[in-house]
Amino acid sequence: MKTLLLTLFLVVALSPTMIRGQAPESRFVLELEAGPIWQSRNDVQIPNDDTGTRFSLADVAGSGPWPGARLYATWNINRRHSVRLLAAPLSYTESGSLDGPVNFAGESFSPTEPVSATYRFNSWRVGYRYRITDRERLRLWLGFTAKIRDAKIALEQGDVASEDTDLGFVPLLAFIGDWEFAERWHGLLDFEGLAGGPGRAFDISLQLRRTLSDRWDVGAGYRTVEGGADVDAVYNFAWFHNLVVSAAFRF
Repeated sequence: MKTLLLTLFLVVALSPTMIRGQAPESRFVLELEAGPIWQSRNDVQIPNDDTGTRFSLADVAGSGPWPGARLYATWNINRRHSVRLLAAPLSYTESGSLDGPVNFAGESFSPTEPVSATYRFNSWRVGYRYRITDRERLRLWLGFTAKIRDAKIALEQGDVASEDTDLGFVPLLAFIGDWEFAERWHGLLDFEGLAGGPGRAFDISLQLRRTLSDRWDVGAGYRTVEGGADVDAVYNFAWFHNLVVSAAFRF
């Protein structure tokens, strides 16, 4: 992933700026993104001590896919400064079986009976972006994001049920690169992430975009979301993959 990001950055940074055709600036942009989501990892231990059992929620619930969607609203204050809001809900409930006995959030669960697993990770964000490069075919932004996570993990087996919820704040750094490699065709890199201390969070997407008119863009690509926390109360690291299509409206 580091090599991919570095390669894409060098390509767009060193590209000539001769091709025209970017959409004109708009004060407001609304963008809807949707597509199936898979998980390749979701390891859980609650509490994160000898009284809790570490197990794979991905083994219980499967890899998916599940429907996913997110909505962006961007306010371009002027050519250099912008503010972006994001609503990105994510949740599923699936039934499966445990590989062994599991102690989770104060209750004990058996591998001999089916168990229902619920996972929720809703993300609400507000971010600031500053445009550091503004060429005819290349635009780059740096910024930061304040993220509110609304998380829940729950297990239910017969009359036994337990859950752990968390509502918390996560700061993220942000980078956006928009490279118009042909007239009205764009390659877009969108990165938000930060690592350090007891956890990390990364949200990265690569999209191919087509400008249809002064008002509309459409696109398709891949998004990956990875991260988690390792603290006394909870251990949870998950990795999600998302194939997306998007539509943006400027006004």
